[in-house]
This record gives sequence, structure tokens and C-alpha cells, in this order.
Amino acid sequence: MKKHQFILASSLIFTLLFYNETMGINLALFGLAITAAICYFFQDKFTDRTHLILVVTSILSCLAFAWYGDFASFWALALSVVFLQFKTHERELKVIQVIPLIFLNGITSLGRIFMFKQWLPEKKIHNNFAKKLVAFVIIPTVFLGLFFIVYSFGSDHFSSLFTDYTLDIDLWQLIVISGLGFYISFSFWNYWIPEVCYEKKYVLDNDFSNTDTIENQNTFSFLDVDFERKSGEITLVLLNLMLLIFIGTYNYEQFFEVVEKTNLSSDTHERVNAVIFSIVMAVGVILFYFKGGFNFDEKAAQLKRLAKIWIALNCVLIVSAVMKNTEYIAFFGLTYKRLGVYLFLALAIIGLMVSFQKIIRQKTNAYLFNHMIWYVYGTILICSYFNWGNLITNYNISVNKGVEPIFLSDLNFNDKSRREYFLKNNLDGQVKEAAREAEIHSYQEKSFLSKALYYEFLKK
Repeated sequence: MKKHQFILASSLIFTLLFYNETMGINLALFGLAITAAICYFFQDKFTDRTHLILVVTSILSCLAFAWYGDFASFWALALSVVFLQFKTHERELKVIQVIPLIFLNGITSLGRIFMFKQWLPEKKIHNNFAKKLVAFVIIPTVFLGLFFIVYSFGSDHFSSLFTDYTLDIDLWQLIVISGLGFYISFSFWNYWIPEVCYEKKYVLDNDFSNTDTIENQNTFSFLDVDFERKSGEITLVLLNLMLLIFIGTYNYEQFFEVVEKTNLSSDTHERVNAVIFSIVMAVGVILFYFKGGFNFDEKAAQLKRLAKIWIALNCVLIVSAVMKNTEYIAFFGLTYKRLGVYLFLALAIIGLMVSFQKIIRQKTNAYLFNHMIWYVYGTILICSYFNWGNLITNYNISVNKGVEPIFLSDLNFNDKSRREYFLKNNLDGQVKEAAREAEIHSYQEKSFLSKALYYEFLKK
């Protein structure tokens, strides 16, 4: 199939799925259709395991959205399909470049649609099917329409044979949905990548090229390399000492001081925020000192040892934060934010480990970002595949923490467990629960393509 055929076919599928519907199963079906098209028509470009993984995650993400239809599964679906398209056609580029290209094409497609020579075929028709379509369908239809107009003026009865009925079509909605489908399909199949992305692709390489010729260049013009190396050693020594002191005071306040239960929430938030900023700055310090020639500087052995100690101490700090978050959950129960803290701290540990690998394997700074984009993507997939609301509800009920009716009614996809708990404890019929049940009823009353399958398996 040609590019314009992909665009028109996808636009038609989008229109059929979304006309007179809201977002639901139709988006999952659209994602599956695009994934199937990529797998069928471009299977010769599937050269490594990454393609297979992205096909699987795209299918699973479509199924997750069909089931939940929430924000996390939407992003999992969108990123999975876009990553699959990008890795299939742009094997030379890094997947981290997808994010700015999505925004760039979202804007430029509005103008590139009118550059017909870029995506429409040449005027002369060589395809027999196209010739038959024009000769046997389009031309007769045009003449038929013209003569119908002439004849309808001459006979009211003839005209009434074709005009005495109305089509139940919302023309304005049809135009909007068709236009949106065409815009999305055009941006997906006829995306534009500026030449600078290819010219500067070496900037995002994981490995240094020509390592024998890399010189250790100073960052500041007024400091030579020896002074900068020594500055780095002094900085990391002081930072390690300060971090040791902070870890000591942090853990003393956390595990040995008596904290009122009412202050536990604010104390936990402050300490977790401190850890977050510490990890971000820790990675920044590593990226600052281990760029370019410093990775191959034989005199930087002491600097590397100090950096490894710095990474290890930050890992200890993360473990302390995990323990603090666990204590917080033991007092108050699970919430989305507390689970989010675990996910972020897990990403922080991974980021430090990748930074450690960067140092010992002498990789570029881009190595860190190229790997972390995949871990962030994996986090989005995890968030979209699991029913966290039901997990929170069941855990909190089992430990009798965080079981306030308003809180449980605000959680997503926990309705079976929530109903059983409310019925058992005579809590059903409250205002917040009634609003939630009304919301469930509205989901169940939608047409099939607009549904989220989760609600179809709930009792009415």
C-alpha cells in the first residue's frame, strides 16, 4: 500500500469507529488496526527483539484501554503504537527523539496536509483498479448526478422518489470526526523528521566515537583541566560528607524521634521531597563531571571512586525513603500517591544504576537518557495494566486503614470490593457512593464502541 492509501484507510476506520460515539473500545480497535497494519505491511523491517516487544506492548495496551479506558492506559496505547511506528521506520534514530517529534508534527501537519505532492500519487494513473474505479464508478456517478438534477426540475414525482426522506446523519459531527481522523492518520503515516535530527544523531549515541582522539577539555575557560579535576574531587568529597550527615539525621528523625501521628503526613512529604531533589541533583553532578574526555582521563581514578561512593550513598537514602513511605502506609493505608512514591523511587534507583554503568563503561551522557526513556515507558505500561484502585481497596480493608467511604468511592475500578465492604458495614447509600453508582450506570448505558469493558462485568 502507498502512503496515501494508509492515510485514507485509517481515516475511514477512525470515522466509522468514532462517529456518534465517545472514546472507549473504539480507540482500542483503532490502535489494534494500526498495529496490525504495521505488522502486516512492514514485517520485513522487523529486525530485532525490540520490534516484537513493541508489538506485544501495543496489543496489551489496546486491550488495557478497552478494559479501563483511563488516562494511564491511553498514554500506554499512544506511546506503544507511536514507538512501534518509529522503531519500524527510523532505526537510525533514538526513541527519545519521538517526544519532541510528536509535538512538532502535531503543528506542522496542519500545513503539510496541503503539500499534496508529498503524499498524493502522481496524476497519471497506472493502477488497473484505480482505472476501473474512475471509469466504472466515478464518471458514471458524476453524469448520473447531473442528469438527476435536470430531471428533478422537470418532474416533481421523479424528484420525490429520491428526496422524500431524510438521512439520520449529523453532518457537522461527521465532518469534524472525519477531519480529526484524517489529521491523526496523516500525522501518523506521513510524519516529518527535520534533517537536523539525522545530521546530529551522533549527539545521542551511547558510545563515544574515536575514543583515542578525545581530548579532556575544560568546562570553564578560566580553569584548566587539572584544576577542574581537583575541583571535582573536592566537590564530591564534601558532597559525600554532607550526604553522610544528612542520611544520619534523616534516619535518626525517622526511626528514633517520637513523631505525633498528626505530623507524620507532613514530615513524610518533606523528607520524600528532599530525597527527590537530592537524586535529581546527584544525577546532574555525575553528568557534569563525567562528560567527554573525563571518562577516559587516567588521572580521574579518584574522581570515579568518589562518584561511585556518591551513587551508593544516594541509594542508601532511597532505601531510607522507601522505609519512611512504608511506615506512612502502615499508619494511614495505601493511596495512589504513596504507590507513586514507590514507583518514583524505583526509577531513581534505576537511574543511579544506569549512571553507575555510564561511569564504569565510559558511556556518553546520552546513554543515561536513552535508557531512562525506556524505563519511564515501562513505568507507564505498569501503571496501565494493573488495577491499582482495587489493590488499594483490598489492602486498606485488610488492615482497616484508609477505609473512609468518601476515599473508597473516589478510587477507580474497585467497585466490587467497595460494594461488598459497604454492604457488610452498613455504609451503602451515602451521597458519594450514590454519585459513583450514577457514574457507573452512565458508563453501562453507553453504546458498545464507547464503553469501557470493565463496567460491563459489574452488576447493575
